[in-house]
Amino acid sequence: LTKLFLFHLSVIKKIAQYIGEVMEDSKDKVQENLLANGVDLISYLTRFEWDMAKYPIKQPLKNISEALSKQVTQIEADLKTRSAAYNNIKGNLQNLEKKTVGNLLTRTLADIVHKEDFVLNSEYLITLLVVVPKSSYVQWQKTYESLSDMVVPRSTKMIAEDAEGGLFTVTLFRKVMDDFKAKARENRFMVREFYFDEKELKCEKEELMKLVSDKKQQYVSSTSTACDGFSSISYGAASHSKGITTLLCLFSQGPLLRWLKVNFSEAFVAWIHVKALRVFVESVLRYGLPVNFQAMLLQPNRKSVKRLRDVLNVVFKHLDEVAAASIMDPGMDIPGLQLSNQEYYPYVYFKIDLSLLD
Repeated sequence: LTKLFLFHLSVIKKIAQYIGEVMEDSKDKVQENLLANGVDLISYLTRFEWDMAKYPIKQPLKNISEALSKQVTQIEADLKTRSAAYNNIKGNLQNLEKKTVGNLLTRTLADIVHKEDFVLNSEYLITLLVVVPKSSYVQWQKTYESLSDMVVPRSTKMIAEDAEGGLFTVTLFRKVMDDFKAKARENRFMVREFYFDEKELKCEKEELMKLVSDKKQQYVSSTSTACDGFSSISYGAASHSKGITTLLCLFSQGPLLRWLKVNFSEAFVAWIHVKALRVFVESVLRYGLPVNFQAMLLQPNRKSVKRLRDVLNVVFKHLDEVAAASIMDPGMDIPGLQLSNQEYYPYVYFKIDLSLLD
């Protein structure tokens, strides 16, 4: 049960973390999306009731724990698949976006150049793109026609500029292209290896737009309408008449975020059931049969934790005199306790630390 509890916690943390990654532009709203059965986590805990429909209590404890394990194992497997697909979109988009930044020597020119900037479909002429440092603009204008034979006079124009320099076109005969490139390098004019292909540039733009759209759709659906979908929350064990129906707004969020929210809830609910199962098992192991104990949920503020411990130890020390004495004497050894890192008290105690999800 300890391993199962830690496994559930790890999956919950992964989902919560991934919700934060998907909501990268709205990270301040992540916490309000971490819900259990449609309510905030504290409300779910304070109103917790065992889900008899999912985990019938008449079956063996082993079957219950296996069902809890199988459920969250499937969620983890689905999370890996969905996160891999999303990360692939995100990675490809980042790679394309990197091409749109940087200087004129390295960035993509798809959004800069135009068909009219080039001499196209000529057997003899070709238009090159040259990156010229800002300090060398005058030198470029004076020398580009004489860097090689067969350069078309007055064929240069600047089509883009950044903080470091400008991107100039120049038209010349194909047969002197290599000679022109060599002479340009000698003068610190860098020729971009770029040849205008309208179809290729269009495909690059469309791919970028598609990836942006695919990524956005995983977070925000293309249809943002008023909520009109209803989903029933499962009822607790103590009372089957306490049905709660909640209105879920599923249409303003993309499929990945919806899946993460639903399965965070499922995993969290399963996690708390494991916690309840541990309380039951530990209580039976300590106090024997017939079952006669009461589980309580306490949420003290930080300043009152020590005071609460003192009161509980006094009230319940008769349940385990050795443990009660060891609290007063930390050096006392309790047989078997070294096998567990769980804090030990005369009463059964398990901590639920929701700060791990912050």
